[in-house]
Amino acid sequence: MAGVRQDARSSDESNDAPGGSASPDPGQLNPKRMVAAALKRERTRAGLSIGELARRAGIGKSTLSQLESGDGNPSVETLWALSTALGLQFSALLDSPTPTVEVIRLGGGPVIPAADADYTATLLSTASPGSRRDMYLVRAEPGKPRISAPHARGIIEHVVISAGRARLGPTDATEVLGAGDYISYPGDVEHVFDALEPGTIAVMLSEAF
Repeated sequence: MAGVRQDARSSDESNDAPGGSASPDPGQLNPKRMVAAALKRERTRAGLSIGELARRAGIGKSTLSQLESGDGNPSVETLWALSTALGLQFSALLDSPTPTVEVIRLGGGPVIPAADADYTATLLSTASPGSRRDMYLVRAEPGKPRISAPHARGIIEHVVISAGRARLGPTDATEVLGAGDYISYPGDVEHVFDALEPGTIAVMLSEAF
């Protein structure tokens, strides 16, 4: 499966450089540091103060300041709000150089948790120049569903369930999918991902038109 990290190890090892390497493996980069660097870069490009970006994203100024310093714990919801406020793809806040051959192992890569649900999203593949699409690996457990606020206008999400079962789609038109099932739906309306079985895994492609 394609991804954005080569020989990515488990998230528990993400702060260690591989033995014998002269420079850190991109797969070992800490998501907090990646988000901090990207936020500073993109906020500066947009000419926004921390206070103004926080206001547009609907988050606390102190929260944004902590994220930019690398001290905060970014959630899926917060990063979506910030990427929408900046007019960016979600992956722009987890951007790093990509190798020619791209491999990511299960359990590796930058894992971003949801704030209120047992749900994580791992960025697998970022949009290439001139395109607007990102790919993620979603891992979720039964319990509180992950409810997503509307993303930027024109976003379409494509999901294939790899293991388990889930109820997902627009909150007013959800479908139950099992392993091997596929669904697409507009991401610019409120939508939900509700795992119905333990160990539910899905691949999600987000694209914009």
